[in-house]
Amino acid sequence: MSQNSAATPLRVPKVSMRRRARRSVTRHWTLYLLLMVPLVHVAIFKYVPMANAVIAFKDYNIIKGVWGSDWVGLRNFQQIFGNPVFWQLVKNTFLLSFYAVIASFPVPIILALALNEIRQGIFKRTVQMVTYAPYFISTVVVVSMTIMILSPQTGLVSHVTGFFGVDKADLLADADYFRHIYVWSDIWQTAGYSAVIYLAALSAVDPSLYEAARVDGATRLQKIWHVDLPSIMPVAVIILVLAVGNIMAIGFEKAFLLQNPMNLSASEIIATYVYKTGLINADFSQATAIGLLNSVVNLALLVFVNFVAKRLTGSGVWS
Repeated sequence: MSQNSAATPLRVPKVSMRRRARRSVTRHWTLYLLLMVPLVHVAIFKYVPMANAVIAFKDYNIIKGVWGSDWVGLRNFQQIFGNPVFWQLVKNTFLLSFYAVIASFPVPIILALALNEIRQGIFKRTVQMVTYAPYFISTVVVVSMTIMILSPQTGLVSHVTGFFGVDKADLLADADYFRHIYVWSDIWQTAGYSAVIYLAALSAVDPSLYEAARVDGATRLQKIWHVDLPSIMPVAVIILVLAVGNIMAIGFEKAFLLQNPMNLSASEIIATYVYKTGLINADFSQATAIGLLNSVVNLALLVFVNFVAKRLTGSGVWS
Protein backbone atom coordinates (compact mmCIF):
# COMPACT_ATOMS: atom_id res chain seq x y z
CA MET A 1 0.00 0.00 0.00
CA SER A 2 1.39 3.42 -0.93
CA GLN A 3 2.12 6.16 1.56
CA ASN A 4 -0.47 8.50 0.01
CA SER A 5 -3.22 5.94 0.22
CA ALA A 6 -2.38 5.22 3.86
CA ALA A 7 -2.59 8.91 4.73
CA THR A 8 -6.00 9.31 3.09
CA PRO A 9 -8.71 9.36 5.80
CA LEU A 10 -11.49 6.83 5.56
CA ARG A 11 -14.82 8.32 4.53
CA VAL A 12 -17.75 7.33 6.73
CA PRO A 13 -21.07 7.45 4.90
CA LYS A 14 -23.38 10.05 6.42
CA VAL A 15 -26.82 8.85 7.44
CA SER A 16 -29.55 11.31 6.56
CA MET A 17 -31.52 13.00 9.31
CA ARG A 18 -34.74 11.47 8.01
CA ARG A 19 -33.28 7.96 8.12
CA ARG A 20 -31.97 8.43 11.67
CA ALA A 21 -35.32 9.79 12.81
CA ARG A 22 -37.14 6.83 11.25
CA ARG A 23 -34.73 4.43 12.92
CA SER A 24 -35.21 6.13 16.29
CA VAL A 25 -39.00 5.97 16.01
CA THR A 26 -38.86 2.30 15.01
CA ARG A 27 -36.55 1.41 17.88
CA HIS A 28 -38.32 3.44 20.59
CA TRP A 29 -41.89 3.41 19.30
CA THR A 30 -43.34 2.65 22.75
CA LEU A 31 -41.81 5.81 24.22
CA TYR A 32 -43.12 7.91 21.34
CA LEU A 33 -46.54 6.35 21.78
CA LEU A 34 -46.56 7.34 25.45
CA LEU A 35 -45.39 10.82 24.49
CA MET A 36 -48.29 11.26 22.08
CA VAL A 37 -50.88 11.25 24.88
CA PRO A 38 -49.64 14.41 26.68
CA LEU A 39 -48.86 16.09 23.34
CA VAL A 40 -52.41 15.53 22.10
CA HIS A 41 -53.78 16.74 25.43
CA VAL A 42 -51.73 19.95 25.26
CA ALA A 43 -52.67 20.53 21.63
CA ILE A 44 -56.41 20.07 22.23
CA PHE A 45 -56.76 21.93 25.50
CA LYS A 46 -53.97 24.55 25.20
CA TYR A 47 -53.35 25.45 21.56
CA VAL A 48 -56.70 24.84 19.83
CA PRO A 49 -58.58 27.15 22.27
CA MET A 50 -56.17 29.98 21.36
CA ALA A 51 -58.11 30.44 18.13
CA ASN A 52 -61.17 31.37 20.17
CA ALA A 53 -59.33 34.41 21.54
CA VAL A 54 -60.84 36.21 18.55
CA ILE A 55 -63.97 36.55 20.73
CA ALA A 56 -62.18 39.49 22.37
CA PHE A 57 -62.58 41.43 19.11
CA LYS A 58 -66.20 40.45 18.52
CA ASP A 59 -69.65 40.98 19.97
CA TYR A 60 -70.03 37.31 20.75
CA ASN A 61 -73.43 35.80 20.23
CA ILE A 62 -73.87 32.23 21.40
CA ILE A 63 -76.32 31.53 18.56
CA LYS A 64 -74.09 32.90 15.80
CA GLY A 65 -71.00 31.20 17.23
CA VAL A 66 -67.40 32.34 17.41
CA TRP A 67 -66.85 32.98 13.72
CA GLY A 68 -70.37 34.20 12.94
CA SER A 69 -70.51 36.94 15.58
CA ASP A 70 -70.14 40.59 14.58
CA TRP A 71 -66.64 42.09 14.50
CA VAL A 72 -66.26 45.11 16.82
CA GLY A 73 -62.49 45.59 16.77
CA LEU A 74 -61.05 47.19 19.93
CA ARG A 75 -64.39 48.21 21.43
CA ASN A 76 -64.18 45.64 24.22
CA PHE A 77 -60.71 46.86 25.19
CA GLN A 78 -61.89 50.47 25.20
CA GLN A 79 -64.66 49.52 27.60
CA ILE A 80 -62.12 47.77 29.82
CA PHE A 81 -59.82 50.79 30.09
CA GLY A 82 -62.81 53.06 30.64
CA ASN A 83 -64.10 50.93 33.52
CA PRO A 84 -62.79 52.28 36.87
CA VAL A 85 -63.22 48.84 38.43
CA PHE A 86 -60.58 47.41 36.09
CA TRP A 87 -57.75 49.46 37.56
CA GLN A 88 -58.67 48.30 41.06
CA LEU A 89 -58.54 44.73 39.76
CA VAL A 90 -55.08 45.33 38.31
CA LYS A 91 -53.92 46.84 41.61
CA ASN A 92 -55.29 43.95 43.68
CA THR A 93 -53.85 41.32 41.33
CA PHE A 94 -50.43 42.95 41.16
CA LEU A 95 -50.13 43.53 44.92
CA LEU A 96 -51.23 39.99 45.75
CA SER A 97 -48.94 38.40 43.16
CA PHE A 98 -45.96 40.60 44.02
CA TYR A 99 -46.39 39.84 47.72
CA ALA A 100 -46.60 36.11 46.94
CA VAL A 101 -43.43 36.16 44.82
CA ILE A 102 -41.38 38.20 47.30
CA ALA A 103 -42.49 36.18 50.33
CA SER A 104 -42.43 32.69 48.80
CA PHE A 105 -39.18 32.94 46.83
CA PRO A 106 -36.63 32.78 49.71
CA VAL A 107 -38.51 30.30 51.93
CA PRO A 108 -37.84 27.13 49.84
CA ILE A 109 -34.21 28.16 49.41
CA ILE A 110 -33.74 28.56 53.16
CA LEU A 111 -35.54 25.26 53.80
CA ALA A 112 -33.39 23.43 51.22
CA LEU A 113 -30.16 24.86 52.63
CA ALA A 114 -31.20 23.88 56.16
CA LEU A 115 -32.12 20.34 55.08
CA ASN A 116 -28.85 20.04 53.21
CA GLU A 117 -26.96 20.69 56.44
CA ILE A 118 -28.78 17.98 58.39
CA ARG A 119 -26.76 14.79 58.73
CA GLN A 120 -29.31 12.67 60.63
CA GLY A 121 -31.17 10.70 57.97
CA ILE A 122 -34.35 9.95 59.96
CA PHE A 123 -34.85 13.55 61.09
CA LYS A 124 -34.12 14.89 57.60
CA ARG A 125 -36.60 12.52 55.95
CA THR A 126 -39.23 13.35 58.58
CA VAL A 127 -38.90 17.08 58.00
CA GLN A 128 -39.02 16.57 54.24
CA MET A 129 -42.17 14.47 54.52
CA VAL A 130 -43.91 16.96 56.85
CA THR A 131 -43.09 19.96 54.65
CA TYR A 132 -43.75 18.15 51.36
CA ALA A 133 -47.08 16.55 52.31
CA PRO A 134 -49.23 19.76 52.23
CA TYR A 135 -48.53 20.07 48.51
CA PHE A 136 -50.83 17.10 47.87
CA ILE A 137 -53.74 18.70 49.72
CA SER A 138 -56.26 20.22 47.34
CA THR A 139 -56.88 23.96 47.35
CA VAL A 140 -60.45 23.46 48.54
CA VAL A 141 -59.26 21.51 51.59
CA VAL A 142 -56.56 24.10 52.38
CA VAL A 143 -59.13 26.90 52.24
CA SER A 144 -61.50 24.88 54.44
CA MET A 145 -58.72 24.35 56.99
CA THR A 146 -57.88 28.06 56.88
CA ILE A 147 -61.50 29.05 57.46
CA MET A 148 -61.82 26.60 60.36
CA ILE A 149 -58.62 27.84 62.01
CA LEU A 150 -59.47 31.53 61.58
CA SER A 151 -63.18 31.28 62.38
CA PRO A 152 -64.09 33.92 65.03
CA GLN A 153 -66.46 31.50 66.82
CA THR A 154 -64.75 28.11 66.75
CA GLY A 155 -61.32 28.75 65.27
CA LEU A 156 -58.03 27.97 66.99
CA VAL A 157 -56.79 31.55 66.62
CA SER A 158 -59.85 33.00 68.35
CA HIS A 159 -59.46 30.54 71.25
CA VAL A 160 -55.78 31.43 71.68
CA THR A 161 -56.38 35.20 71.53
CA GLY A 162 -59.40 34.84 73.83
CA PHE A 163 -57.25 32.99 76.38
CA PHE A 164 -54.99 36.05 76.58
CA GLY A 165 -57.94 38.42 76.86
CA VAL A 166 -57.81 39.74 73.30
CA ASP A 167 -61.11 40.36 71.55
CA LYS A 168 -62.03 37.88 68.87
CA ALA A 169 -61.47 39.24 65.37
CA ASP A 170 -62.90 37.95 62.11
CA LEU A 171 -59.71 37.98 60.08
CA LEU A 172 -61.37 36.49 57.02
CA ALA A 173 -63.77 39.44 56.83
CA ASP A 174 -60.99 42.03 57.10
CA ALA A 175 -59.65 43.14 53.72
CA ASP A 176 -56.33 44.14 55.32
CA TYR A 177 -55.61 40.52 56.29
CA PHE A 178 -56.70 38.86 53.05
CA ARG A 179 -53.31 39.07 51.30
CA HIS A 180 -51.46 37.80 54.39
CA ILE A 181 -53.82 34.83 54.75
CA TYR A 182 -53.59 33.99 51.05
CA VAL A 183 -49.81 34.22 50.75
CA TRP A 184 -48.72 32.49 53.94
CA SER A 185 -51.17 29.62 53.60
CA ASP A 186 -49.82 29.18 50.06
CA ILE A 187 -46.23 29.18 51.37
CA TRP A 188 -47.15 26.52 53.91
CA GLN A 189 -48.61 24.39 51.12
CA THR A 190 -45.87 24.74 48.48
CA ALA A 191 -42.59 25.46 50.30
CA GLY A 192 -41.69 21.79 50.78
CA TYR A 193 -42.34 20.93 47.14
CA SER A 194 -40.31 23.89 45.89
CA ALA A 195 -37.45 23.00 48.23
CA VAL A 196 -37.07 19.63 46.47
CA ILE A 197 -35.93 21.44 43.31
CA TYR A 198 -33.17 23.24 45.20
CA LEU A 199 -32.19 20.05 47.04
CA ALA A 200 -31.73 18.36 43.67
CA ALA A 201 -29.47 21.23 42.59
CA LEU A 202 -27.48 20.98 45.83
CA SER A 203 -26.98 17.24 45.33
CA ALA A 204 -25.11 18.00 42.10
CA VAL A 205 -22.52 20.24 43.78
CA ASP A 206 -18.96 18.99 43.35
CA PRO A 207 -17.80 17.48 46.70
CA SER A 208 -14.31 18.87 46.07
CA LEU A 209 -15.72 22.36 46.64
CA TYR A 210 -16.80 21.37 50.14
CA GLU A 211 -13.40 19.81 50.77
CA ALA A 212 -11.65 22.99 49.64
CA ALA A 213 -13.90 25.11 51.85
CA ARG A 214 -13.19 22.84 54.83
CA VAL A 215 -9.45 23.04 54.23
CA ASP A 216 -9.66 26.83 54.06
CA GLY A 217 -11.38 26.86 57.44
CA ALA A 218 -14.76 28.08 56.19
CA THR A 219 -17.64 28.03 58.64
CA ARG A 220 -21.02 26.58 57.77
CA LEU A 221 -22.43 29.99 56.92
CA GLN A 222 -19.42 30.77 54.74
CA LYS A 223 -19.78 27.42 52.98
CA ILE A 224 -23.45 28.12 52.31
CA TRP A 225 -22.70 31.63 51.05
CA HIS A 226 -19.72 30.77 48.82
CA VAL A 227 -20.55 27.22 47.67
CA ASP A 228 -24.24 26.36 48.04
CA LEU A 229 -25.84 29.63 46.96
CA PRO A 230 -23.76 30.08 43.78
CA SER A 231 -24.52 26.46 42.86
CA ILE A 232 -28.30 26.88 43.02
CA MET A 233 -28.33 30.42 41.63
CA PRO A 234 -29.10 29.39 37.98
CA VAL A 235 -32.10 27.33 39.16
CA ALA A 236 -33.27 30.12 41.47
CA VAL A 237 -33.06 32.69 38.68
CA ILE A 238 -35.14 30.56 36.31
CA ILE A 239 -37.80 29.99 38.99
CA LEU A 240 -37.87 33.70 39.82
CA VAL A 241 -38.19 34.67 36.15
CA LEU A 242 -41.10 32.29 35.66
CA ALA A 243 -42.77 33.53 38.86
CA VAL A 244 -42.46 37.19 37.87
CA GLY A 245 -43.58 36.43 34.33
CA ASN A 246 -46.71 34.88 35.80
CA ILE A 247 -47.28 37.68 38.28
CA MET A 248 -50.59 38.82 36.77
CA ALA A 249 -52.00 35.30 36.46
CA ILE A 250 -52.40 34.41 40.12
CA GLY A 251 -54.64 31.44 40.84
CA PHE A 252 -58.42 31.75 40.71
CA GLU A 253 -59.57 28.97 43.02
CA LYS A 254 -58.03 30.10 46.28
CA ALA A 255 -58.87 33.78 45.85
CA PHE A 256 -62.46 32.93 44.96
CA LEU A 257 -62.91 30.52 47.88
CA LEU A 258 -61.46 32.98 50.41
CA GLN A 259 -63.54 35.79 48.98
CA ASN A 260 -66.54 37.24 50.81
CA PRO A 261 -68.47 40.54 50.62
CA MET A 262 -66.43 42.01 53.50
CA ASN A 263 -62.96 41.54 51.94
CA LEU A 264 -64.00 42.12 48.32
CA SER A 265 -62.01 45.35 48.07
CA ALA A 266 -58.78 43.31 48.32
CA SER A 267 -59.83 39.85 47.12
CA GLU A 268 -61.42 40.79 43.79
CA ILE A 269 -58.69 40.07 41.25
CA ILE A 270 -58.65 39.71 37.48
CA ALA A 271 -59.24 35.93 37.54
CA THR A 272 -62.35 36.15 39.76
CA TYR A 273 -63.69 39.11 37.79
CA VAL A 274 -63.29 37.22 34.51
CA TYR A 275 -65.20 34.29 36.01
CA LYS A 276 -68.05 36.51 37.17
CA THR A 277 -68.16 38.50 33.94
CA GLY A 278 -67.87 35.57 31.56
CA LEU A 279 -69.78 32.75 33.24
CA ILE A 280 -72.16 34.44 35.65
CA ASN A 281 -73.00 37.56 33.60
CA ALA A 282 -72.50 35.74 30.25
CA ASP A 283 -70.44 38.62 28.81
CA PHE A 284 -67.99 36.35 27.01
CA SER A 285 -66.43 39.03 24.82
CA GLN A 286 -65.54 41.27 27.75
CA ALA A 287 -64.17 38.37 29.79
CA THR A 288 -62.06 37.11 26.87
CA ALA A 289 -60.69 40.62 26.27
CA ILE A 290 -59.60 40.94 29.90
CA GLY A 291 -58.03 37.48 29.87
CA LEU A 292 -56.19 38.18 26.60
CA LEU A 293 -54.89 41.50 27.89
CA ASN A 294 -53.72 39.79 31.07
CA SER A 295 -51.83 37.14 29.05
CA VAL A 296 -50.12 39.78 26.92
CA VAL A 297 -48.96 41.62 30.06
CA ASN A 298 -47.62 38.34 31.50
CA LEU A 299 -45.72 37.63 28.29
CA ALA A 300 -44.18 41.11 28.28
CA LEU A 301 -43.15 40.74 31.93
CA LEU A 302 -41.61 37.33 31.25
CA VAL A 303 -39.52 38.63 28.33
CA PHE A 304 -38.40 41.73 30.26
CA VAL A 305 -37.46 39.89 33.47
CA ASN A 306 -35.64 37.19 31.50
CA PHE A 307 -33.65 39.90 29.68
CA VAL A 308 -32.70 41.57 32.98
CA ALA A 309 -31.77 38.21 34.56
CA LYS A 310 -29.54 37.33 31.60
CA ARG A 311 -27.76 40.66 31.88
CA LEU A 312 -27.25 40.46 35.66
CA THR A 313 -26.58 36.76 36.27
CA GLY A 314 -26.06 35.16 32.86
CA SER A 315 -28.92 32.71 33.50
CA GLY A 316 -32.41 32.81 32.12
CA VAL A 317 -35.30 30.77 30.78
CA TRP A 318 -33.98 30.99 27.22
CA SER A 319 -30.95 32.48 25.50
